[in-house]
Amino acid sequence: MFEDEFAVRLSKLRIKKGVSARDMSLSIGQNAGYINNIETGKALPSMSGFFYICEYLEISPSEFFDTDSEDPHELRALVADLKRLDERQLKNISEIVEALARKG
Repeated sequence: MFEDEFAVRLSKLRIKKGVSARDMSLSIGQNAGYINNIETGKALPSMSGFFYICEYLEISPSEFFDTDSEDPHELRALVADLKRLDERQLKNISEIVEALARKG
C-alpha cells in the first residue's frame, strides 16, 4: 500500500465510522488537523500513531490494510458467526455466497 492509498483507506474507514477528521484527531490525543494532514498526504502517522488510529476505528492493522474489505467490522462478525456452524451449514452458506457472487 502506498501513501496515497493509505490516505484514501483512512478516509473511507473514518467516514464509515461517521466521525469527522477533527473529532477523530482529538479523540486519539492529537492536534485538530492530525487526521486531515494524513488524509491529504501531508503526513504519515508514526507506528504508535497508526496503532491508535486502528484502535479508534476498532480494527486490527491487518484489517486496515485489507482494502478488499469495505466493512471490516461486518466481515469480522460474519467470520465469527461462520466459525460456530457445522460442516453442513458451512457448505450451504458457501453455495449461497457462490450463487450471489455469480449474479453480482
